[in-house]
Amino acid sequence: MNKRSLTKRTTRTMLVLGILLSIIAMVIGLVTYGTALINGYVDRAFETARRASSTIRHGMGVHAEQFTDDVMRIYRSLTSEQRAKLGTEEYRSYFSDIDTSEDSDVSEWYYMVNMLLSFVIDLDDVYLAVLDEDTNTVVYIVDADPDGRLYPGDWEPIPEKNLRMFLDWNGEGRLYDLDYTELYGWMVTAGYPVKGADGSYYAHMFVDIAANSVIADMARFALRMFLGMLAATLFITWFAARRIKRQVTDPIESIADAAKAYAQDVMDGQRKAHFAALDIHTGDELENLSRVMTAMEADLADSEQSIRQITAEKERAKTEMGLARRIQGSMLPHVFPPFPDRREFDIYAIMDPAREVGGDFYDFFLIDDDHLGLVMADVSGKGVPAALFMMISKVIIQSCAMLGKGAAETLTKTNEALCSSNQTDMFVTVWMGILEISTGKLTAANAGHEYPALMKDGRFELYRDRHGLVIGGMDGVQYTEYEISLLPGDKLFVYTDGLPEATDTDGQMFGTDRMLAALNDEKDAAPRQILESVRAAADAFTRGAEPFDDLTMLCLEYKGPEKDA
Repeated sequence: MNKRSLTKRTTRTMLVLGILLSIIAMVIGLVTYGTALINGYVDRAFETARRASSTIRHGMGVHAEQFTDDVMRIYRSLTSEQRAKLGTEEYRSYFSDIDTSEDSDVSEWYYMVNMLLSFVIDLDDVYLAVLDEDTNTVVYIVDADPDGRLYPGDWEPIPEKNLRMFLDWNGEGRLYDLDYTELYGWMVTAGYPVKGADGSYYAHMFVDIAANSVIADMARFALRMFLGMLAATLFITWFAARRIKRQVTDPIESIADAAKAYAQDVMDGQRKAHFAALDIHTGDELENLSRVMTAMEADLADSEQSIRQITAEKERAKTEMGLARRIQGSMLPHVFPPFPDRREFDIYAIMDPAREVGGDFYDFFLIDDDHLGLVMADVSGKGVPAALFMMISKVIIQSCAMLGKGAAETLTKTNEALCSSNQTDMFVTVWMGILEISTGKLTAANAGHEYPALMKDGRFELYRDRHGLVIGGMDGVQYTEYEISLLPGDKLFVYTDGLPEATDTDGQMFGTDRMLAALNDEKDAAPRQILESVRAAADAFTRGAEPFDDLTMLCLEYKGPEKDA
């Protein structure tokens, strides 16, 4: 990157703008200057024509009028062929009766008109002429130009619009014409009518001023003006570029260099004060930006330190959560088959926590050789508190059951223990059953848990048992139990509410009807295949939606007492 590109672009922009402004100013100046010059020429020519008309009228009177009539009488008597001989001796012979000698009145007129030429600067010609409407010509009566004098009766064609402009003048404003001719170039022609004795106009006094000098003056003026403005533009551009470089470009580059160095140090893991070292005192937004960047650098340093601490804490918490999950998992039966030597039943269970650790738990354990304890529970809440409450509940339930107490008494004793020290107002729903393996008699109790599903007669149905109050909800609660007789081939399915309440992206729940349908799709399979089928159906229904609750299931197949060989 060109470190001076901003300065160069700014300088170029200012230079281009300066030149453009110089050109615009020059054009405006030229127009103004040229207009003023032309107006000066017009004023001079018109005033001279007016004075000359007055001089002719008062100084020569009827003599000038008579002389003009004589010239025009001869001119109008000529044929077009004779007029075409203009400039020849023959044409001059037509006007031989006109006295132009030194003793004639014409000589005096020449003297008077020449006096005007000598008194007024820059006049090119002063002449008396008649505008003839019949032939659209200007017929010269007296011409004072000593170099190219036209004689009485000489004529020139005149455009009709110019002829009408002079003839139809109403006396207001200035009577003039600015036109370009091949012979004279740009010419200002001013005219003023000459009155006769009867008060009518019989001729015009014309004054010519060549405007070619205006073009030359304008060219000289444009050159001087352009050179002056160019020099001023170059100086202003140089001065402004230096100031912009000092007040804008250099501070911006300093901030950019500091930002680049800061980013490199962050990548290298170093900490240095870059923005605080800047010495920017422009007294404007750039100085404020420097201060903001300095404060930002300090805040980022503090934020990075905080982020490192938070990250370390999160990593530590993540490690601890992983350890807690492993501890929780180790407390649940997780080796299948759990009782490889027992052929009277087959059992399988799974738990998918919604978070790192869950509040659901299942358990199965041999109380003695003929009794199998079964537990399915759901602790209120989620996360670490629910997991701790879950582990306490599990230990108490298993301990009471191992002492030979029935399902209802075990739940009663567990409720007493949890209520005595429950400072968190947490509770747990529990379904517990004790299977007498030799007979298939299942004694169960329900503390506010979901209805179990039982497959008898070849189909899973909900078994709507009687519910007691949740454990930990109130002290002194007594639980009742019921019995179910299992026959070989019968299956028991217990679960937590995370299964029927599994929700898809549209907010619809999986429900017990879909659960029973999934169970009956694989009703003849082993418990493991049944649970995998139900979980696959729930996953297909939720379509990847974030789980809201833990999902825990247990399936038992009773095969009957083992027969003697």
